[in-house]
Amino acid sequence: MQLKDKFGRTINYLRLSVTDRCNLRCTYCMPERGMTFAQRDQLLSYEELLHLVDMLGDLGISKVRLTGGEPFVRTDLPYFLKELRKRTFLEQISITSNLTLIRPHLDELLDLNIRDINVSLDALDRQGFFEITRKDEFEEVSKSLRLMIEKGFNLKLNCVVMKCKNEDQILPLLNFTKEHPVSVRFLEEMPFNGSGNGSSEVLSYKQILSLIETHYNYSPLVHESSSTSQNYQIDDFKGTFGVIPSFSRTFCGNCNRLRLAATGEMRTCLYGQDQLNLKELLRSVIPKDQMKKEIIEAVMNKSENGFAASNENEEKYLSMIKLGG
Repeated sequence: MQLKDKFGRTINYLRLSVTDRCNLRCTYCMPERGMTFAQRDQLLSYEELLHLVDMLGDLGISKVRLTGGEPFVRTDLPYFLKELRKRTFLEQISITSNLTLIRPHLDELLDLNIRDINVSLDALDRQGFFEITRKDEFEEVSKSLRLMIEKGFNLKLNCVVMKCKNEDQILPLLNFTKEHPVSVRFLEEMPFNGSGNGSSEVLSYKQILSLIETHYNYSPLVHESSSTSQNYQIDDFKGTFGVIPSFSRTFCGNCNRLRLAATGEMRTCLYGQDQLNLKELLRSVIPKDQMKKEIIEAVMNKSENGFAASNENEEKYLSMIKLGG
């Protein structure tokens, strides 16, 4: 069976948050006043997560990306990764990480053939990194990044571009791809910093491309229809770059994603509401077929795009750390 929504889109990609905790405090993700994190018993256990992954596999999910918070904050994550690797229906397992805690696990990741890592990196200098993350972890991130390049990981460096904050990081990040075979993606800032309000000062993907055009000539690359990024190549550069219109939401028409928070809330769009609490359903011991039916119905009611979902949600936004990215 294959999950589809009422617009005929096939849903085969799960963004799975394993924790709402993070050891950084990025300005676009978390309110400065701090967060109240979920208690241990409020989180889905690894066994519960695996049960839900198996159920979603029965419904056609074939790709999973682990997110957080920071996934490696959660104890015994390698155990969970080993169990996921046993699921033959998963064609791709990937991770989003800030690289502060990943270095001891690199060889194990390679042994599990988990090579696709999205890196949250919004500045390539120590001071800029500190101003955005509110933590002095740049040296560790830099060491991990270069080691992962040496070991052959497939890396995508995600930079959230914020007007008057880190626009000056666009060119250094582009220059990094000249000598390194990585992909840098520049994201529009989204209204998920915990303030509850949208942003009127977003630097759009068109503005980002316009800035790049003043310094480089580039050519478009072919990408999957479900890709959130528009990808490009600069002549003679080893790496590539892309822009992600995460606020403009131009990619919604081909969305293939489902999101599951560490506390069990399932949502079909970042800008929308929680559709189901799978933890509550799982712990109430309802029949498996009934749970599947609830999931199918929620996916069928997926909004047409992020703007429709935002309207239905009355533009009430949580912090990104609660949503799982």
